[in-house]
Amino acid sequence: MTRLILYSFRRCPYAMRARLAIAVAGVECELREIVLRDKHPLFLQASPKGTVPVVLDGGHVIDESLDVMLWALKQNDPEGWLNQPDDAETLITTTDGPFKSALDRYKYANRFDDVDAREERENGAVFLHSLNDMLDGQNWLYGNAPRLADYAILPFVRQFAHVDLAWFHAQPWPNLICWLETFKASERFQAVMSKYRKWEESDEVTLFPET
Repeated sequence: MTRLILYSFRRCPYAMRARLAIAVAGVECELREIVLRDKHPLFLQASPKGTVPVVLDGGHVIDESLDVMLWALKQNDPEGWLNQPDDAETLITTTDGPFKSALDRYKYANRFDDVDAREERENGAVFLHSLNDMLDGQNWLYGNAPRLADYAILPFVRQFAHVDLAWFHAQPWPNLICWLETFKASERFQAVMSKYRKWEESDEVTLFPET
């Protein structure tokens, strides 16, 4: 049987969400840690656009993070992450669209022309306030158990928060802060954030999730 291959980069929120789903599904892959400033030719051969995550399933290439999550969970969904309402898809789309746009312009304002980082921070905060309202009286976005939406969105909220943690924790969104801190302190998060050195063709195989 051909081993599944996962190209990843530890700090990338897209790769993070993919690793979370692969880990909960227990789908064993060969993990290849990529350095984005020095992309391996085999990685670019698999996915010329050069973004992570990328899964190679035999001759099939999956190079969108949500597709990787769904691919893993459709094989095994022991915690029922896919059992979520239809509007969860809209929430994820908003995360990947307007919120991610604001996040990029807030975190990397110097990469854009005529961008006000504070204005973009406020644009992102509108979405975060809506998540805080959803979390009122419950631990997760759709009740007291996590769903796909939680783990698809949390890595991006984490990235937003860490641009300026003091500012983030000073905002009136206690439910959001609790949700994020619970995630960051969880064994699940720690398990997908192990540090790996840059993959080389001569390396021994690294399996993910770790057993």
